[in-house]
Amino acid sequence: MKKKWNLREKISQKFEAQFPEVNSVILQLLYNRGLKTQEEIDEFLMPDYSQDLHDPFLFQDMTKAVERIFKAIKGGEKILVYGDYDTDGITSAALLKIVLEALGAKNLEVRLPDRESEGYGLNKGAIEEIAKKKVMLIITCDCGITNKEEVELANNLGMDVIVTDHHEETTELPPAYAIIDAKIKREKYLFKNLAGVGVAFKLAQALIHEFTFTRQSFAPQNLGGQAGTRNDTNNGTNWEGFEKWLLDLVAIGTVGDMCVLLGENRTLVRYGLMVLNKTKRLGLRKLIEVADLSREGKLDAHSISFGLSPRLNAAGRLNHANNAYKLLVTDEEEEAGELATELNESNGARRRLTDEMLKESLKQIGEVKNQKILFALGNDWLVGMVGLVAGKICDEYNRPVIVMTRRGNEITGSGRSIPEFNITKALEEIKEFFIKFGGHKEACGFTLKNIEDLEKFKRELTQITEKELKGKDLLPVLSIDTEITLQDINWEFLEAFQSFRPFGKGNPKPCFFMKNLKLEDIREVGQNGGHLKLKVSQMFQKGKKVFDAIGFGLGEWAEKLRFGQEIDMVSNIEANEWNGTKELQLKIVDLKLSD
Repeated sequence: MKKKWNLREKISQKFEAQFPEVNSVILQLLYNRGLKTQEEIDEFLMPDYSQDLHDPFLFQDMTKAVERIFKAIKGGEKILVYGDYDTDGITSAALLKIVLEALGAKNLEVRLPDRESEGYGLNKGAIEEIAKKKVMLIITCDCGITNKEEVELANNLGMDVIVTDHHEETTELPPAYAIIDAKIKREKYLFKNLAGVGVAFKLAQALIHEFTFTRQSFAPQNLGGQAGTRNDTNNGTNWEGFEKWLLDLVAIGTVGDMCVLLGENRTLVRYGLMVLNKTKRLGLRKLIEVADLSREGKLDAHSISFGLSPRLNAAGRLNHANNAYKLLVTDEEEEAGELATELNESNGARRRLTDEMLKESLKQIGEVKNQKILFALGNDWLVGMVGLVAGKICDEYNRPVIVMTRRGNEITGSGRSIPEFNITKALEEIKEFFIKFGGHKEACGFTLKNIEDLEKFKRELTQITEKELKGKDLLPVLSIDTEITLQDINWEFLEAFQSFRPFGKGNPKPCFFMKNLKLEDIREVGQNGGHLKLKVSQMFQKGKKVFDAIGFGLGEWAEKLRFGQEIDMVSNIEANEWNGTKELQLKIVDLKLSD
């Protein structure tokens, strides 16, 4: 689909004068990411684990939560960690399990809901079942903030609930014993964009701090399968090291949930990637092996987004998330291998099923013209897959999308949206249609109360969408960092913005605009000529600069271009290694003929 190119506002001479030692292009990249002070720039370029993480006790209810958890551990109460079935929820649950056991919890259970039969978050059936097991304390992770009725039920059945979550509150907070969620309105915690696993980690930090400074009377039991860190006495445990070894889980959950990689998240993920590259978790090592991720060198945020996270997610989408959770906590070599292989195979099946559902959804939607929101509905589609399909369609057409599945007399759906439209807030306006709903500004999930209300629900949501998006251009926007020439590109330039890694949401790979590039060579490459290979040049006083450019999925352009033509291009810059040689190349994001 055609994109609207948006070149970011050029930095002012006044701003540039504040940082005379910084290359102007690099300074532009920093400014584009909202970094405008020396302190912000230093934190971004040189994240410091000991300086840049906020005190977990800044959370309003953190002290209450910590005291209640230690009371449960010392009293031998049964504790249940209730997570979610996606990467963020799975890593959160694994992290809390490892920490609580290390701190001495002997009566501990972890429960992840079934996506198909239970759906997201706490549910009343699960609460009643948990109560029968004599659980005294429930700790949620990556869920719970919208579960007012379920928490009330747990309280009535004699259980305390500590909610750790990172989703936005709805009309009323649940009556939990403690709530740790940076996004709720009353919370004063300084960083609002932690992932669910980030919030779980802050609780872990607080527990470890409290234990090491004031609670020396009982010893840790197990450090979660981390070789070389087990010890039977508190005095022999390196708790600072133990805390840092949790960061591989934090990085996977944060990147996998597409949280912004700025501020505290950036520090957590930067250090988490260091840990991930030498992880001691058997299951992760096996998964990295079967997914063949180490062949590309060091694992980075891309390795998580397109390698580890899809495989962990595949468990909850096709079967049950328990297998992904077990993979993260197992100490058994054989089990780790079997689980990793199973998750890898499930991911392959997930891809094939996604393609089939996407094809059918696009057929239903037909030609997209003036619609402000798109709908698709399938019979017996897996609930765990509809969000993936909605996301792909949203990316393609840059407008809100709802994809639903009808299973018997129930319709469950998932939505994805664009920054201009808060889809969960829109559902809040028509909440009478739902058994339950929830989500983020750009993602939601719901179950309809009555299947007969489907068309009415679609009409009312469409009216809300059309009102909010009236007059807005819904062409996908390609955000471009700055304009450069081929003369600007060298190894030193690439190295300068490589320090921006890890790339991700809020900190995308730098995107450059170059105009009037002369075509020296044009080729179709790849299977069925699906990709485009160009050689482009520009003339300067000191001579001609020539670079190779590759455009994945842009093979159709080969027939539209001619030698000697000039094009404008938006691209990333990367190092290409092939047959022992290493050279700079342009990775084409988009192109058009020069005016």
